[in-house]
Amino acid sequence: MKQKKVPLRKCTGCGEMKPKRELIRIVKAPDVKDDDGNVVAGGEISLDLTGKKSGRGAYVCKNTECFEKARKARRFERSLSCKIPEEVYDKLKKELESYET
Repeated sequence: MKQKKVPLRKCTGCGEMKPKRELIRIVKAPDVKDDDGNVVAGGEISLDLTGKKSGRGAYVCKNTECFEKARKARRFERSLSCKIPEEVYDKLKKELESYET
């Protein structure tokens, strides 16, 4: 029987390639636009524990050290192509800490 290929993703914190299941996806939902094509609301940034949400994503290890490295170097902002407020970082960190335990 043929073995399945394991998808690999790169952690934005440490830069290591790891299997997709070992990482957590941070996703920016698509922007909401009106009939004229103007952006009404920016997409929400959240943790995607299932890996199924639509939008632009970045992967990070399941520990807070990698999250903090990526936050300090602004790698999430580069990966998601948007400015991320500090409140969102704090919310994501709390969610990640609750997921760790």
